[in-house]
Amino acid sequence: MNSRFRFSTSSHEIDRALVHSWLSEESYWAKGRTRQAQDAAIDASRNYGMFEVESGAQVAYARVITDGVTFAWLCDVFVATHARGNSIGKGLIAGVVADLEPLGLPRVLLATADAHGLYAKYGFAPLPAPDRFLARLQPGA
Repeated sequence: MNSRFRFSTSSHEIDRALVHSWLSEESYWAKGRTRQAQDAAIDASRNYGMFEVESGAQVAYARVITDGVTFAWLCDVFVATHARGNSIGKGLIAGVVADLEPLGLPRVLLATADAHGLYAKYGFAPLPAPDRFLARLQPGA
C-alpha cells in the first residue's frame, strides 16, 4: 500500500461531515441520504477510514454492519475522487478484511455496481445461490 496513507478502525477519526457529503452527493447508492441517517448509520456500525499521513485528511471510508458472530454487510465504501489511483481502495478493503478475520464470520456480503475486480482480490465472489436471497425494499429504495 502507498505509505502516504494509513488505515484506521477508529470511529472517532471519521470526519462525519465529509463522509456525509461524499455519500449523499457523490455516491450512486446513498444520494440524498440525510446527515441524521448517516450519523445513525455510523453510530451503529464498525467504521473504517484511510487518511493522509502528512495532513491527517480523510480520503476514504467504509463501514460494516455485523452481529460479530454470523454475518456482516460491507457498505458505503468510498474513495475521494481526488485520491483515486493511489491504491487507497485496496488498502481500505485489505484493512477491513483483516479487521473482520478474527471474528470468523461465516459470511460477509456486499453489493457493488462497478468494483467487482477490487473485491474479488479479497475473496468476494458472486453468491453461490442467489435465488435464496430476497430483499424487502421500501418505495424509492
